[in-house]
Amino acid sequence: MEFDFSAILLGLTVLFGVVWGLDRLFLYKKRKARLDAARAEYRDPMPVDWARSLFPVVLVVLLLRSFVAEPFRIPSGSMMPTLDVGDFILVNKFAYGLRLPAFNNKFVDLGEPKRGDVVVFRFPGYLCHDGGALVRSGDMSCNDPHAPVQQQNWIKRVIGLPGDRIEVHGADLLINGEPVKADEVGPYQGNPQRSVDEIMLNMGATVWNEHLHREDGSVVNHTTAQMPAYTTPNSIPNDRVPSKVPAGCYLVMGDNRNDSLDSRWWGCMPEQNLAGKAFLIWMSWKGWGTGGVDFSRMGTVIH
Repeated sequence: MEFDFSAILLGLTVLFGVVWGLDRLFLYKKRKARLDAARAEYRDPMPVDWARSLFPVVLVVLLLRSFVAEPFRIPSGSMMPTLDVGDFILVNKFAYGLRLPAFNNKFVDLGEPKRGDVVVFRFPGYLCHDGGALVRSGDMSCNDPHAPVQQQNWIKRVIGLPGDRIEVHGADLLINGEPVKADEVGPYQGNPQRSVDEIMLNMGATVWNEHLHREDGSVVNHTTAQMPAYTTPNSIPNDRVPSKVPAGCYLVMGDNRNDSLDSRWWGCMPEQNLAGKAFLIWMSWKGWGTGGVDFSRMGTVIH
């Protein structure tokens, strides 16, 4: 089951605020007068005391997570080598505007994603479980009514902006007719004791330095991983990539190009699904027996 922590925080903030507010408006004076008359020590009832103490705490946490920065943990290798499994990241929640907690409706516009941004977003659809595997459902319904995956936060890199013409041919990426240049760095280096690294090492993964050109002429240099042996030809349905990205939509891809469920599978990502821009790795946990805390990644700025 997928828990929406923002919705839980919002609900608790409202609950504690209502309990505390109603008590102060209607019950506090009568209760205090009665205790003063009896010369008894005044104490708030336990529910009111809890609400009074916790309301400012959850309110501050809600405001910080909703409008400043929100922490996330990377659960999969789809963004390797940029983001590793077990990385704990911070996401800028005001980079693309302020949105209402839980509802995600924008009420202040502060900017739009740029090509090369690493963004967190609500997955804009659903996948079906098919024999234990995840497959794209398209417009079809899942056979099992309990199969649709709960809406959850995903993280990918923005490749196509509204109006861009995108072509994907295997490992080759073209934006508005221009090939995206990439330089091979060398073989992927990892810990074979970790399952995610073992797969990449066994598949002969190589690391590339990709150069994404932005509209203002600047270039975003970032690393990608290629594993040609991991997938067979046509196994990634590039037909889902629109030839021209529609208005209000973005094409996103994982940096681990052969092992990422991204726009090549389910199409473009609507602007209203944006949650924020990833900007910092504040902690990285490799797991017990496979490195523990990776101090070398702590404080890494995400490009």
